[in-house]
Amino acid sequence: MIHGATDSDYEYDDDPDRVDYDAVWLFLSTQADWGRWRTREMVDAQVRQSWRLVGAYHRPTGDLVGFARAVGDGLSLAYVADVYVLPEHRGRGLGLGLMTALVESESGAHLRWMLHTRDAHGLYAKLGFRPPDGMYLERPGRAPGSGS
Repeated sequence: MIHGATDSDYEYDDDPDRVDYDAVWLFLSTQADWGRWRTREMVDAQVRQSWRLVGAYHRPTGDLVGFARAVGDGLSLAYVADVYVLPEHRGRGLGLGLMTALVESESGAHLRWMLHTRDAHGLYAKLGFRPPDGMYLERPGRAPGSGS
């Protein structure tokens, strides 16, 4: 278990067996503005196959109220995906706590981290994220079946 929650009502845990797949699916399929083209089976597989993940859990209930995952090789690079905090738990530092637990852990502190986001740039900047340098290129993905 990862310690250091910003509020005694919450804890961070990187145990993949503790993840509530139903809670992750509910948020990603109804509230996230990214990746809604994914099916439940895809989301479950992505979570299972992630290199690392961290959940924020509400101590009184044990409910998963925030989540972040990473894909990567665990040696030189990692990509942040599917970061969220439920609206009713926002404003308590859980986003920063999740990301700190994800990227500053022993196994992640030295990696080159990447992510795509439309918002929360200030949060990610606190952890050293910044616009890419001139060496970074990407080939944008396409939703399956989109044809474009």
